Amino acid sequence: MTETPPVELGPGEYGAEAPVTGQGRMEAAWGSSEGDEDLSDTQMTQPTSTGHVFEQVYKPWQGELNPRWMRNWAILRHHLLGIFKKGHRPWGMPTRLFILVVFLASLSDAALTLLSGLLGEASIHQLWGVSRDNLYGHVLGFFPRNVLYYPIVAALLVGSVISEDRQHGTSALYFSRPITRFDYVGMKFISVALIQAIVVLLTLTLYYLAEIISLGRGWAWILDTFPLFLAAFLSGFLLIFTYTSIGLALSSVSKGKFFPGIGLLAIVLGTKVLAVLVSTLFDREILYLLSPYDCMAHVGQTIIGTQPTYDQYSWTWSLASLVAMNALALYTLSARVSTMEVTRE
Repeated sequence: MTETPPVELGPGEYGAEAPVTGQGRMEAAWGSSEGDEDLSDTQMTQPTSTGHVFEQVYKPWQGELNPRWMRNWAILRHHLLGIFKKGHRPWGMPTRLFILVVFLASLSDAALTLLSGLLGEASIHQLWGVSRDNLYGHVLGFFPRNVLYYPIVAALLVGSVISEDRQHGTSALYFSRPITRFDYVGMKFISVALIQAIVVLLTLTLYYLAEIISLGRGWAWILDTFPLFLAAFLSGFLLIFTYTSIGLALSSVSKGKFFPGIGLLAIVLGTKVLAVLVSTLFDREILYLLSPYDCMAHVGQTIIGTQPTYDQYSWTWSLASLVAMNALALYTLSARVSTMEVTRE
């Protein structure tokens, strides 16, 4: 850098208040001499070049922040609307297509109910119409819903919801704003749960409405069957909450999208298969308490009032096991999110 003429400072003026010309020398901070030369009178009388001291002042922003609900809505909208249109979270096309296929497949009961109403076939309606067992099977039926549909949808959704924030440092965009970690986890949880609710609970509601519309059910029938519908709705909510809590807990301990999805499938389906093998070989159902699906199925059978398939222990043990699973998953999720820093990890 070229030397600049010295700046004449008046009485009481300091370098921070001097005019800034944009030029200076590194010697202003470290000294222009090496420290071992012989200082003579000539050198002492020569003017020394000095740099400029820059003063940077950060002024706090005095404007008004958006309300808390608006900041939370921004997170929710980013994840939820990304399933339907561009400009939000970039969900992969295979995920979108699979969710669409599962949504249409879950409407098979409603389609067959409408068909039975159009044809007037009592045999078709007896198989597919709204009943206690069919409402239970629509939500908690193992095949094909809980072996091919719902766990895979949950695995595709939770795979990268939190893990990608750790991998790409997206947490810096969240926590550098006035967003609490509780709001962060809550909106992520609700986003994943709402997408699953579209597949599980919306199709259940359409199935129930299809029965009313196709067969012209009156208020007496609605009053008789509506408690069954609410029980199935509650069972679906329990399924969504459990799959979401376990999946997000796995996503919070990972930095990739593969492990959380495969881990959720392994927990749901692996424990189910292991419990079936032990029950078949040794006639012991105790391992069903380690299976999230079987615990939900046992509690759901009790809520709806259908014929139970677990005879060796009470449904309260399944409820206690289910509560313990969700509590452990939510604790892991909260503990991992609390360690997320503003900077990239």
